Amino acid sequence: MPDALAQLQTAIGHQFEAPDLLVKALRHRSVGAHNNERLEFLGDGLLNFVIAHALYQARPDVPEGDLSRLRATLVRESTLARVAQGLKLGDLVELGQGERASGGHRRASIRADALEAVIGAVYLDGGFESAAGVVKTLWRDELTTLPDAESLKDSKTRLQEWLQARGLALPVYRVISESGPVHKRQFVAECQCATVACQGEGSSRRKAEQNAAAACLTQLLTEANVDA
Repeated sequence: MPDALAQLQTAIGHQFEAPDLLVKALRHRSVGAHNNERLEFLGDGLLNFVIAHALYQARPDVPEGDLSRLRATLVRESTLARVAQGLKLGDLVELGQGERASGGHRRASIRADALEAVIGAVYLDGGFESAAGVVKTLWRDELTTLPDAESLKDSKTRLQEWLQARGLALPVYRVISESGPVHKRQFVAECQCATVACQGEGSSRRKAEQNAAAACLTQLLTEANVDA
């Protein structure tokens, strides 16, 4: 483990003055009371701020809503877990016996939480600039390959904006049916707007409505191109 922790510090670009902080950052709550949850809380706040600041600088002409969507993609669990996987954090996290037996080291949420805790530990050990530097180092690729903010809007938002831009009424949604057991519900929703009405399915009402909106938007765009 000492060699692995040394490699981790090299990878993140920070050498701990208080190595115990790093050890605690890698201790899952299943181990006991002295775990990484408080460090995770601290790291989460730091990560959100540093990413927000980086986006503010990188996209000076992008409105707040688009910046929020971009930030959400960079700080979501799947992104955190991917970055953590590159550092092999899953192999370093200390787990309780039950969590270890169930394969907790492979769980995305545990890797993501550990990464936030490491960021929090860096802040306590070296201050804000050190923590910000670690975040910028680990998120360098994500920050240099940002997607188009427009592509991050969900289907309901895109449909609403398309209709509003043309002075058309907002869409109306309704759930047509629900089926399946409680733990595995399936919803069918309908979206009515302008000249079209489309249905969508999903494991929640929201997902079904999103899929119905996507279908409507596709049909409206197709009709608009035909008319043109």
